[in-house]
Amino acid sequence: MNYRKDRLGGDISILGFGCMRFTTKAGRIDLDKAQEEILAAFEAGVNYYDTAYIYPGSEAAIGEIFERTGIRDKIKIATKLPQYLIKSREAAEKIFTEELRRLRTDHVDYYLMHMLSSAQTWQRLCSLGIDEWLREKQAAGQIRQVGFSYHGNSDAFCELLDAWDWDFCQIQYNYLDEHSQAGRTGLEKAAEKGIPVIIMEPLRGGKLVNKLPAAALRAFESHEPKRSPAEWAFKWLWDQPEVTCVLSGMNSLQMVRENCESAAASAAGELTEADRDMLKKVVAAINEKMKVGCTGCRYCMPCPKGVDIPGTFAAYNTRYSEGWFEAEREYVMCTLLRKVPTSASLCVRCGKCEQHCPQGIAIRDELEGARKVLEGVPYKIAKVFAPLVMKQ
Repeated sequence: MNYRKDRLGGDISILGFGCMRFTTKAGRIDLDKAQEEILAAFEAGVNYYDTAYIYPGSEAAIGEIFERTGIRDKIKIATKLPQYLIKSREAAEKIFTEELRRLRTDHVDYYLMHMLSSAQTWQRLCSLGIDEWLREKQAAGQIRQVGFSYHGNSDAFCELLDAWDWDFCQIQYNYLDEHSQAGRTGLEKAAEKGIPVIIMEPLRGGKLVNKLPAAALRAFESHEPKRSPAEWAFKWLWDQPEVTCVLSGMNSLQMVRENCESAAASAAGELTEADRDMLKKVVAAINEKMKVGCTGCRYCMPCPKGVDIPGTFAAYNTRYSEGWFEAEREYVMCTLLRKVPTSASLCVRCGKCEQHCPQGIAIRDELEGARKVLEGVPYKIAKVFAPLVMKQ
């Protein structure tokens, strides 16, 4: 296994175990199977295990497994505070105490503010004293390092990076999302500030393995060296020194072994130009169904009315490549789960964005098309409840 450093100089395995997708049996996590997979990963050198308060049964499962096997002190646990449910320090304390009980431990190595959406949301938490509470927990040794997980655009992500002295962060990032979500811009900004980055969704929810078009598969098959689509996706991430650890929701021994073998044989800077060109062909094949040819360069930003133009187009394209549900999820997270909404319907057709678009996209017309597709009844319902969530 290969390792990279956290902010305190500790070693983090470049492959992390995402503990959200354990196999279930009769509605409960199959503990014996999960234990076998965790032990296989541990023996291969994986030392980073990621869970969350809201993952059904996950914290309790890994807590029992680590106690059974006696490996707690040899691994690092990352879990998350559901900050969107927090209204007071007392509420945070209650949840954290429950997490320690579930995890059967006296401390959490890496503690994240779960799905932190903006600097404004963080300021709300600070007004409740959560920042002071975190510092007290660190001083007491109950929390070793503090970070946040994030879904949204790169501008808001970069603002969040500057909002506090974070120890680490977690973003969605893969070769298809290189210029969407926090993207390469966010990754490089974090690196500039010396903040380690944990990667989630390296396979885009399986899209980069199970849902590849024929042209993408041909690109992989015709390229040397021969690697599986999953291995190429991981290799692309590990090739970047700014990436600290890549999470994988492993739920089979075969998956554990294949990913661990790949991690043991991967290093930053090893991909060739030919490798990168091949992956660009794969991206092009995936994006053939794109509705809008937006590259996510963000030259159109900021919008005077606050529309998240690249985020809207990314969700619009997702509608035609991955389906309605994934597109709506992405669009709601990108435009509604923030203090100030960034919906396409805010566009007043001023045209400022089009003056700067290197792709020559008719942005105003495309935003109107995206609005019609993405802002239907489900979105309107989400729009009613989103402010309630953000005020929690």
